Amino acid sequence: MMKHANSDINLKNIIISDKFWNKYIKLVKEVIIPYQWDILNDRIENIETSHCISNFKIAAGEAEGEFHGAVFQDTDVAKWLEAVGFVLNFERDENLEKIADETIDLIGRAQQKDGYLNTYFTIKEPDLRWTNLMEGHELYTAGHMIEAAVAYYEATGKRKFLDIVCRFADLICNTFGNDENKIHGYPGHQEIELALVKLYRVTGKKEYLNTAKYFIDIRGQGENYFLKEEKSEKYKRIFPEFANYDTKYSQSHIPVRQQKTAEGHAVRAVYMYSAMADLADEFNDTELLEVCDTLWNNIVNKRMYITGSIGSSGLLERFTTDYDLPNDCNYSETCASIGLSMFGKRMANIKKDASYMDTVERALYNTLLSGIAMDGKSFFYVNPLEVWPENCMERTSKEHVKPVRQTWFGVACCPPNITRTLASLGQYIYFKEENQIYTNLFISNTTKTQINNIHFTLNLITNFPWENKIKFEITGEDETNAIFAFRIPNYAKNFQVKLNNKNVEYKIENSYAKLSGIFKNDVIEIEFDAPATFIYANPEVRADSGKVALVKGPIVYCLEEVDNGKNLSSIFIDTTQKIKCNFDSDLFNGSEVLELSAHKIKQTENNILYSDVKPEKLKTTVKAVPYCYWGNRKTGEMSVWIKEI
Repeated sequence: MMKHANSDINLKNIIISDKFWNKYIKLVKEVIIPYQWDILNDRIENIETSHCISNFKIAAGEAEGEFHGAVFQDTDVAKWLEAVGFVLNFERDENLEKIADETIDLIGRAQQKDGYLNTYFTIKEPDLRWTNLMEGHELYTAGHMIEAAVAYYEATGKRKFLDIVCRFADLICNTFGNDENKIHGYPGHQEIELALVKLYRVTGKKEYLNTAKYFIDIRGQGENYFLKEEKSEKYKRIFPEFANYDTKYSQSHIPVRQQKTAEGHAVRAVYMYSAMADLADEFNDTELLEVCDTLWNNIVNKRMYITGSIGSSGLLERFTTDYDLPNDCNYSETCASIGLSMFGKRMANIKKDASYMDTVERALYNTLLSGIAMDGKSFFYVNPLEVWPENCMERTSKEHVKPVRQTWFGVACCPPNITRTLASLGQYIYFKEENQIYTNLFISNTTKTQINNIHFTLNLITNFPWENKIKFEITGEDETNAIFAFRIPNYAKNFQVKLNNKNVEYKIENSYAKLSGIFKNDVIEIEFDAPATFIYANPEVRADSGKVALVKGPIVYCLEEVDNGKNLSSIFIDTTQKIKCNFDSDLFNGSEVLELSAHKIKQTENNILYSDVKPEKLKTTVKAVPYCYWGNRKTGEMSVWIKEI
């Protein structure tokens, strides 16, 4: 039996109708996809030029010119097509589908006779295929193209794009492997591995799964492939910063089964860990699953920000060491948090353990959404936890930190990654087994599925995260024996469950509240407390010593200059007070804000840099807003961590 590539329940059958998330999800089709399509076609002035579509036209022999953009430029159109596929799941659109089909036709015409598909190497370096796996991103680009084709096929049933990538995947399977006549290499940027697993799940072709396994198992074995590759006469440097290459950067320093800490480029890492989890599941590989758990625990317990972001170094976008989590110069690429969510979802699904979803929820509600403006037309690549606009200067350690979202990027992996994630958010809500439905995220939706081959409609109604009440309506064509499991968040207090308006006992298993019984037309109601709370970092996190953060449910809060004036670092909070919560229907299209009494150091009127006079602290009131919304009003300072009195 073939599996759905992205979700236990077909994404066509999960329709989200959530007040919180629809602020963004509605933008995907109405604003973001058209906006990004114009960018891919170079129709918008005064932003970084994409050249994406023109590159395909040149590769297809339909236009003249040189290749422009990054070596992985094709992935922008791939992720755009994947997002289109996800959108078409819940609303077919003749015009959008026509544009997508025409783009797929163009991609097919750019494909080489042997199945090869990559505009950079087709146009610019036709004789250097597969000679620079370290930097060339050929397999990474192939992976995103495969993911796009799978999503489009599952949404529309059209095989053309799928057939295109199958030809390419067949070439990859015939090119790489343990056989003597094959290349014994692996990708510099992991992505192909998880894509091949998805392709296997929709085609049933075992070669795709085996090649994904090969890429994981050979990584870090023997003499490092990339260091050996550099010595080849055909090797041509693409990125100057890859000189003196650190193999930890690509997680190729040792075999994956020996890795115990998250190292190197954060996006590469979590994409690889996602594939490892997939393969552990497909091959029932308990050893590999244990490695995934070890790496997961290292990330979330020692190398992750409170916002669910990862990658603390602006240099090489990488993990550094345990507890090194600076707030004002971190990288925290949006793509990395998306990858962490992908990894956590897989681990939760394999082990049916809801605790992984606490981190997934944190990443989605905070860093994913901070990465995009509320108008859908500007983006953060980097997601700092503290910003002082004046010192975000070029040619300094903070030049990667931007105090305002950017309209586009020369390397634009994050914007279309956000788009495809928002368009496929339903994949995170439920897991499903034969007679069990696991609810992971409290997002209003209507879902159609089968339980024991009986058709059911599930209707989840909530105003979460502003209210912690969830109504879950079950409507079946017939009654059946089933288990409904609901995640108990790690921040939930007094978790209560009612069945048909009566309090019921439930079984707790791996952070799920499980209700068993005969169901047909029933209502389950869940309620819990999640008060706004002061959170402290482990004392080993030097950047946060003597500071607190404000968290309510999954939402991390921050201070902004527009509400609290300049020099946020001069604010001190008394943590013995009760935090006031107010809902402001006008702010950010409706948002809960927190208010606290505080003290702020009085600014001196003289220009003395240092003095023996103790600064005066004045009483004040501060206002905190959800971190995900910061930067949507005026440009100014922002801080998540606040000094404690």
